[in-house]
Amino acid sequence: MMRIGELAKISGCQVVTIRYYEKEGLLPEPERSGSNYRLYGDGAVERLRFIRHCRRLGIRLSEIRALLAFRESPRTTCDWIDALVSGHIAAVTEQIDSLTQLKEELEQLLRACSGGKKAECGILKSLSDVCPHCGELAGCRLAKV
Repeated sequence: MMRIGELAKISGCQVVTIRYYEKEGLLPEPERSGSNYRLYGDGAVERLRFIRHCRRLGIRLSEIRALLAFRESPRTTCDWIDALVSGHIAAVTEQIDSLTQLKEELEQLLRACSGGKKAECGILKSLSDVCPHCGELAGCRLAKV
């Protein structure tokens, strides 16, 4: 058995996060020592590693809770897990598309720079320009069509 500080060190998880995961029901209530210290077994290390891996993949706490419950007591097929991961893939794809668009807009701004004085800065001018198509400031997607 180990105390929370040792669990934090082994798992790479902060003490406050371990307590939070307990509060959220992701980690079971630990045993207590005679001095009321939390005591954890090896299963807590593995569970925390699972939770941290899920979090790195962008899986929400409610989804992790469902994954943990299923892992401990699988009652149906795991098709819903495929759907969950597919949903995350779709969200990541959408983020990539959005970030690609943002990158293109920033590169367009950078091309507007001619290295002149502050008053002649092409980037500042572009950021202040109003789109003739929609009346919005720079970055209108209609202007690119």
